[in-house]
Amino acid sequence: MKKEYRIRKNEEFTRIIRKKNSKASRSFIVYSDEKIEGHARVGISVSKKLGNAVIRNRIKRQLRMMIHETVNLDMAQRDFIVIVREAYLNGTYDENKKDLEKAIKNCNII
Repeated sequence: MKKEYRIRKNEEFTRIIRKKNSKASRSFIVYSDEKIEGHARVGISVSKKLGNAVIRNRIKRQLRMMIHETVNLDMAQRDFIVIVREAYLNGTYDENKKDLEKAIKNCNII
């Protein structure tokens, strides 16, 4: 995923989270808001409670790949933030991917 498709600034994270438009699934919480640019952007948040830096970076890499496989960011309707829950560690890649797809569809992103 290119850097132009990512939400990186703290102000942008807080703006989207303050809108309180969220959907939760077993492994994820997805917050969404109207897109500002011509394409949708994604923010990923993984808590330190889930593990050390190596584990958190692996989760973020996997999550970026899941988003790349499921969402066309040029066609998506909204910017969104994905927060990873502790249940992510207990699921397989395919289970987590299906869980993410369900949460994204509930937020009307695709």
